[in-house]
Amino acid sequence: MSVPSGKMSGMGFVQTVLDLILPVTCGGCGAAGWACCPGCFAALAWPEPVVRGPTGTCPVYALARYSGSARSLVLAYKERGRRDLAGRLGAALAAALPYVPSARTDAAGRWWLVPAPSRRVASRVRGGPHLLRLARACAAELAAAGCAATVAPALCLGPGVRDAVGLDRGQRAANLAGRIRLDSRGLPPPATPVVLLDDVVTTGATVAACTRALHEGGFPVTAVLTLTQAG
Repeated sequence: MSVPSGKMSGMGFVQTVLDLILPVTCGGCGAAGWACCPGCFAALAWPEPVVRGPTGTCPVYALARYSGSARSLVLAYKERGRRDLAGRLGAALAAALPYVPSARTDAAGRWWLVPAPSRRVASRVRGGPHLLRLARACAAELAAAGCAATVAPALCLGPGVRDAVGLDRGQRAANLAGRIRLDSRGLPPPATPVVLLDDVVTTGATVAACTRALHEGGFPVTAVLTLTQAG
């Protein structure tokens, strides 16, 4: 089997070769033949409310606890280069979204999905903004099911935000204070209701900062939907 021709980055070439010579395994449990096997996909089946301190002015829902196969899937996608998981994880979000009680579309019936922003250095390591890729996969699944959906990359991080691993809630809030901003290049129409998407909610500091920036910009966040909740 030949490698597709055309321009390709070094990392892209390596990933293509690995895809050709290594068998696909489930990112959650390691089962052969699946990016995400049916059993692990089922672990992301239903949105449950998250109670994690002040998280802004809207309810937060997660599909699973950040443990077991769900944790493995998120880590494989986010940290271990398993970009092939975006489709299945996006499908899980799309399947759950209509069942989030507060989530709503705009007046025309269109979902507007806002991915939480990523640090530029993290995006470079992960082959691009991983949450933007996830939101696009979710929108594609919604569209395939006959539901209009648009991804609005409406948020960005200002300079000075450091890796949040190991920080408590107060430190995370201070780390983000004034640094999550609206990005004029990705805004939906004024006053459009949006749903914020994330992969893990830990202390709730990121969710609170994102929803605050959107609300202050005139975009009501009707719900936050994440793959997992820590703790």
